[in-house]
Amino acid sequence: MSLTVGFPSAFVINIGGKSPAPVESSTEVEGGEKKAVSPGDVRGSESESGDSQSIAVKTLLKRMQELQQQLREQQQQLAATQAAAFPTPDAKSTAVMAIQGQIADTSAALLQVTAALVKELTKSASTGSVISTTA
Repeated sequence: MSLTVGFPSAFVINIGGKSPAPVESSTEVEGGEKKAVSPGDVRGSESESGDSQSIAVKTLLKRMQELQQQLREQQQQLAATQAAAFPTPDAKSTAVMAIQGQIADTSAALLQVTAALVKELTKSASTGSVISTTA
């Protein structure tokens, strides 16, 4: 799996050795499905919500939620594969290992997005932005 995510504030998360993509490009996710994330989408939600989070933070949070959902789906797929009947034990092992590889890739992407989010929040906090701690 190869994944590249572009963000409007001039940084890119690069997974799988792909070169950085332009901000307006789409993000390739497992299964060849593409989801476009453009700065306009995030800016529109910023003006509606009126909160003080940066565009990069909102984009990272959105991507984190997408990856968490993808991870849940892959875990369900793994459970179904483990419960399924296969013609040979080797066939089952191969199918299970393939899904485990996808889960590992998604987990790595989630960790990178989390690290970028922490970095962005730290940067925002050091520039004087207020981070609300009320729930």
